[in-house]
Amino acid sequence: MSIETVQSVKQRFELIGNDAVFNRAIEKALQVAPTDISVLVTGESGVGKESIPRIIHSQSFRKHAKYIAVNCGAIPEGTIDSELFGHEKGAFTGATQTRSGYFEVADGGTIFLDEVGELPLPTQVRLLRVLENGEFLKVGSSQTQKTDVRIVAATNVNLFTAIEKGKFREDLYYRLSTVEIELPPLRERKGDIHLLFRKFCSDFANKYKMPTLRLDDPAIQALTNYRWSGNIRQLRNVAEQISVLEKERNINAPTLKEYLPDTGSNLPAVVGSTKKTSDSEFANEREILYKVLFDMKNDLNDLKKLTSELMNSASSGDEVQEKQQGLINRIYGGGKSNENNDSNSYAYEDVIDQAYEVSQEDSHEKSSEPATKTVKSASSSDRYDFAQEVEEEESLSLVDKEIELIKKSLERHEGKRKAAADDLGISERTLYRKIKQYDL
Repeated sequence: MSIETVQSVKQRFELIGNDAVFNRAIEKALQVAPTDISVLVTGESGVGKESIPRIIHSQSFRKHAKYIAVNCGAIPEGTIDSELFGHEKGAFTGATQTRSGYFEVADGGTIFLDEVGELPLPTQVRLLRVLENGEFLKVGSSQTQKTDVRIVAATNVNLFTAIEKGKFREDLYYRLSTVEIELPPLRERKGDIHLLFRKFCSDFANKYKMPTLRLDDPAIQALTNYRWSGNIRQLRNVAEQISVLEKERNINAPTLKEYLPDTGSNLPAVVGSTKKTSDSEFANEREILYKVLFDMKNDLNDLKKLTSELMNSASSGDEVQEKQQGLINRIYGGGKSNENNDSNSYAYEDVIDQAYEVSQEDSHEKSSEPATKTVKSASSSDRYDFAQEVEEEESLSLVDKEIELIKKSLERHEGKRKAAADDLGISERTLYRKIKQYDL
C-alpha cells in the first residue's frame, strides 16, 4: 500500500497550514498508519484533533472496515459501558433486548475515543483489557468476546495531572500513548491564521451567496496577534459572523476587533488548570473553623472562671488582677507590643475594677446592708484617687459595663474597629464578635 505525502493528505482532508510542527504531526500520523499500535492525540480544544485518526484510518490496512468516532465526554457514566461494550437483555432496567457495543461493531476497523480523559475508572479497566488482549465482556454477560480494533484516543486535558489526582489509570495511559501526536494551538501557528481565515471566508461566501471578505493590513496584523483561545473553532466562528453581519466586504482593524472578545491580557493560556475547590481545601477550611470555635469556647470558659473568682473572692480587684494576670492576658489579647501596654493595662484594670464593684454590690445586697458604689473618674492622670459616693442603688452588670466600654472606645476612635480593639486590649476578631453579639 502506497503512503500519501503530507501535501496530498492536507489537500484530501482540507487541512490548511504550513507550520512546521503541524506538518510534523501529519507526518507522524502517516508513519504510524500502516501499523496497529495505539495512538494518543493531544492538544487544546479546537485544534482539529479529529483529523488525525481519520488520516490514520485512511492510510491503514483497515481503511475498508468501519471507522467509529466516540465522544467519551458526551455519554453519561451510567450508560458508557453499554455503549462501548454492549449489553445483554435484562442486564439493567430498560435493557429489553441484547445490544452490540462499538467495540463489537467496529471489529476489524478503527475506533476513535475522543476526550478519553473523561472515561470513568471502571470503564478504564475494561478498556485496558481490550488493549492488552482484545477481550471484553458485555454488560450483564459472563461470556468473554474477542475484538480486533485499532484504538486512537484524543484528549485536551493533562493526563499526568489526572493520574496524580487518581482520575486516570497510569497503566492505561502508557497503553494508549504508544505513539503520541501533539497538535499545536493556533496562536503558535501565526503564519497559518490568515490562510485559515481566508479559507473560511471563501467557504461562507459560497454558502451564503455573497462576495468574499477582504482584510486590510492592520486588520491582518490584529487577526494574527489575537490569542485565539478557542483555536480553529473560534476562528471559523468569527469568520462566519463577519461574513453574515457585515455589508462592507473590505474589513478594517476596528471592525474586526468588534468581533474579537477581549481576553483581558496576552498571557499564555494555562492548559489543564482547574478552579474547582479540592476536598483537601474544604477540609482545611473546616479545620480552621473548628479551631476558631474551640478558641472562642476556651475564652468563654476563662472569662467565667475570672468572673467567678471576682464574685467569690474577698480580696480587692488589684489583688485578683495580680493573681490572675496570665488569665487576663489570655482573655483580652495580652502579649501585644510595648507601645500598646498602657492602653491594654487600662482596659484590664477597668474590667477588673468594674467586676469587683459588682461583686461587692452583690455581697452588700445579700447581707441587707446599704449598697454603695465607687465610681472612677474618667481622668487618665489619676484614675483611682477620685471617688464619690452614690446615694441611690444602681443595677449594673459586667455585660452592661462591657457594652459601655466598647461604645466609648468606638466613639473615641470614630468607629475604627482596629484602633478600638487595641485600646480595649482585645483582638479585632473578638471586638467584631461582641459588636455582632450586642447589636452595636
